[in-house]
Amino acid sequence: MRSLLVALLLSLILMSPGLAAEIRLSVAASMTDAVKELAATYEKKVEDVTLLPNFASSGSLAKQIAQGAPADIYISANPKWMNYLVEKKRIPAEQVQTFAYNSLVLVGRKNQSVSALGDIVKLERVAIGSPKSVPAGQYAEQALKAAGLYAKIQTKLILAKDVRQALMYADRGETDGAFVYKTDALLAQHAVILLEVPQKFYNEVTYPIALTLQGLKKPEAADFLAYLNTDEASAILKKYGFVVR
Repeated sequence: MRSLLVALLLSLILMSPGLAAEIRLSVAASMTDAVKELAATYEKKVEDVTLLPNFASSGSLAKQIAQGAPADIYISANPKWMNYLVEKKRIPAEQVQTFAYNSLVLVGRKNQSVSALGDIVKLERVAIGSPKSVPAGQYAEQALKAAGLYAKIQTKLILAKDVRQALMYADRGETDGAFVYKTDALLAQHAVILLEVPQKFYNEVTYPIALTLQGLKKPEAADFLAYLNTDEASAILKKYGFVVR
């Protein structure tokens, strides 16, 4: 009787379809829409692969990975948090490559009279991603300090958990303005770009990408990373306003 049950179980296992490989992505919030389309496009091309993206601030994701959260591919909105995971030995340094580029802008309602960065002192409330964990906030803080404006508007800054929340504050009119990436600004329903922050005031916005130690064990993760370097993937990134070189 026992041998019959064992044979039955083995036949059921052999007859059952293979489980789809799961690829876990930890992605900077500013890449939400682009990566969702990249994932959907890839899943249509490749059978038995499921992409599971986790979107949040780069710092929050890096800390999660450092603490053991599952992730096969990490995309950061700046080199700082990628370097953090390299130092924590969660990502081999030789795996890191640049995925895309972006730029920083100030958004707000159309009636705001802002034509130069110095005009920001006229605004009452300005949203900014928390510089401790949000790269967009770090770039904005760097730009404001370089322009000699940070001390003048520090008390006016409203900290957001990520760049998308900062955009939401300005789009809803809850703040007079918000520092966000240009790609995020293109998604706003009401807010418009008031000012493109001069590049001389902050480091170029780069998005490094890499397989984690966990991802290196999955051929499917390496295959998806290879897809992200194709012309088709680059076209999708450009569609959402990212710069690919």
